[in-house]
Parts: sequence; structure tokens; C-alpha cells
Amino acid sequence: MPVNVNPAIRFSRYAALLIGVAYGYRRNEYLKPIAAREREEEAARAKERAELEAIRKAEAAKGWLGF
Repeated sequence: MPVNVNPAIRFSRYAALLIGVAYGYRRNEYLKPIAAREREEEAARAKERAELEAIRKAEAAKGWLGF
């Protein structure tokens, strides 16, 4: 059985819900470019780490005498 709720309370609840959705959308739009920049920086760091690891493996394959 549904319970009757005061229209002012019902309006306030839906208004708060819509404000929360709007805030979340704006916050997501604000953070999206920041996250994209961080992903690009992390990809660049990962590429550098992979290159250094390849150099280390090549040097280790030569052995300690350098042959």
C-alpha cells in the first residue's frame, strides 16, 4: 500500500535528485580532461620504462665481459 507523502516533501526529494544528477554531470565533464591527460602521461612513462627495460635486457644478454 503506498503511503501519501506531502507534495512539498516529494518535490524536495525530486529536486535534490535532479540537482545531484546535474552536479555529477558537471563534475564528470570537469574531471574527464584531467583523467585523459593523466592517462597520456602514464602511457608515456610506460613507454619509457619499456625502452629502459629493453636496454637492460640487451646489456644483460651481452654478459659482464661485454661480448
